[in-house]
Amino acid sequence: MVAPELMPDLAPQTQNPHAGDPVFDLHVGGKMEISSRVALSGPEELSMAYTPGVARVCQAIAEDASLADDYTWVPNTVAVVTDGTAVLGLGDIGPRAAMPVMEGKAVLFKQFGGVDAVPICLDTVDVDEIVETVVRLAPSFGGINLEDISAPRCFEIEERLKQRLDIPVFHDDQHGTAVVVLAALENALRLTGRLMETTRVVVSGAGAAGVAVTKILLAAGITDVVVTDRTGVLHSGREGLNDSKAALAQLTADRTGRTGSFAEALDGADVFIGLSGGTVAEELVATMADDAIVFGLANPTPEVHPDVAHRHARIVATGRSDFPNQINNVLAFPGIFRGAFDARATAITEGMKLAAADALAALVADEAREDLIIPSPFDPRVGPAVAAAVAAAARNDGVARR
Repeated sequence: MVAPELMPDLAPQTQNPHAGDPVFDLHVGGKMEISSRVALSGPEELSMAYTPGVARVCQAIAEDASLADDYTWVPNTVAVVTDGTAVLGLGDIGPRAAMPVMEGKAVLFKQFGGVDAVPICLDTVDVDEIVETVVRLAPSFGGINLEDISAPRCFEIEERLKQRLDIPVFHDDQHGTAVVVLAALENALRLTGRLMETTRVVVSGAGAAGVAVTKILLAAGITDVVVTDRTGVLHSGREGLNDSKAALAQLTADRTGRTGSFAEALDGADVFIGLSGGTVAEELVATMADDAIVFGLANPTPEVHPDVAHRHARIVATGRSDFPNQINNVLAFPGIFRGAFDARATAITEGMKLAAADALAALVADEAREDLIIPSPFDPRVGPAVAAAVAAAARNDGVARR
């Protein structure tokens, strides 16, 4: 423990207009601290934890780098990296303002996965600079969690880091969302008597989450899916598509032959997954198939308000905690990294993501109902179940080192 006289005064030093607000009060001094795992109560312990004893450990690691996995915190520590360009529903607020979110992410890692995490907010939006910075920081971490980096730069950053690093790299805005969406959809399809291969899905939004959700649905067996943006269905016949949207069009509408407007795409669809914001008119929701499934995941304002959705859909999910069926990334990322670290994985594969989704869905499959298609983040089974499934998948996919 730090002596009281050495503790900083964390109270605001000037008149603060936010004083007394419980949210701001909770954030005074930040939400994190570093604590020691060893006692330092006397000279003998100090000599082992630091000089001269620590030199023996350093020399051993210098001779055999793999020993760092046993004698440092690195293999249980993830860097939460952002440039602050796509923070929650706030957008481009910069690295300094992004720190409270990254701290929050770090404490969620610890609480729900037993994973140590360090928030790193970079003062650059240049792709090359971000990649090079993370590569140079990588020896200090067992994994990299990219967070709140705007599309399409996030795709290139993730791909380049995966190519250069031999530790897991995971963009949670993409893959964490995708895992939880798939888990919830698996149970929703069971409840409505649908099969993956005959279900028609409309994904609204071609940003980071839209791309990842679409890809994981395809990997899981959904064959009829289209992605829409403000102009309508993404297909190769449209002009002006960027590289990411063009690739998505080839995977989706080009295979189904579907084109046209969002309204035309939604007509008769079984599933709507909103990842774009905006509002979908009730009359369009009413055109969906019977026993429709509506996931309005924009936060804080869903694309379809649950009260509206329930008038036309059998199953409704949002990204909010004050409605049933919250699609919350905290159900995925702590367990995914826990499992990857337990297996000493060199990467996070598609198989590991699918395994995480299946494990989440299975936790409530036997008790699933319209208002319970996904477990609560506070269900103590979540982290261990996801971790075990991910570790097993890592070994099956050949990326585990133990």
